[in-house]
Amino acid sequence: MLLFLYSILLLAGLGLAGALVLYATARRFHIDEDPRIDTITSLLPGANCGGCGLKGCRDFATQCVRQGSLDGIHCPVSSPAAIGEIAKVLGVEAVTGVERRIAVLKCNGTCSARPELYTYDGARSCAVMDAIAVGTRGCSYGCLGCGDCVAVCRFGAISINPETMLPVVDADKCTACGACTAECPRHLLELRPVGRRDRRVWVACSNRERGAVARRVCQAACIGCGKCARECPFGAITVADNLAYINPDTCKACGKCVGVCPTGAIHATFTIVPPKPKAETEKQ
Repeated sequence: MLLFLYSILLLAGLGLAGALVLYATARRFHIDEDPRIDTITSLLPGANCGGCGLKGCRDFATQCVRQGSLDGIHCPVSSPAAIGEIAKVLGVEAVTGVERRIAVLKCNGTCSARPELYTYDGARSCAVMDAIAVGTRGCSYGCLGCGDCVAVCRFGAISINPETMLPVVDADKCTACGACTAECPRHLLELRPVGRRDRRVWVACSNRERGAVARRVCQAACIGCGKCARECPFGAITVADNLAYINPDTCKACGKCVGVCPTGAIHATFTIVPPKPKAETEKQ
């Protein structure tokens, strides 16, 4: 019986000693955290999407407090009102003039433009399919249509069109967090400025093969002919590696390039009004 009591006392003594050591260690290495971090974290959406370039919302709040301003950091998910409240907590002026961006798909390989050539019987994952096969439609640059981007979007801004089997981005829900751009194994989603009056123009293709080879696997592929670059009055379009690219910083969204593209590879978010024939113009 005494042995049993001694064992209990010994264990209790060891537990007490361990607790004292832990307490002393915690007191020795305790760091007081700025209460503003909790306040700013509560003002953030809590999505932890990484769109700000940091690990999550708390890291964003910590960085704000650490540097004492919002310079160089931006949360694309937060509303201007929330950013204003965060600025008040920091005692600085809110950052203005940050242009909103949205994800666009650099592929127009619909089912009609890019017929299915192969059968894939495996995991429904773009990453897996890209690692082991060219895809079911023969284009090694095009969208695989498995929806990895849909699964990773925390805001429900992406869905797969059942007719085209291509992702569709909801402009009202997209926050430009960048999760989909990082997830796509073929880098087919790009964050571009929303544009003035919601006018955006981009090349919906990523195929870098020569024109004849690209058209063989997709009728809507860019063939690198350069007509768009010659037509652009602002020098916003360049052609490299058989693929055209429209620089959003210099593009004025005039839409002239859309009309001259022979394959329809250039997309615009607005209706292009074709110019009137010269004969008709002269009559007027």
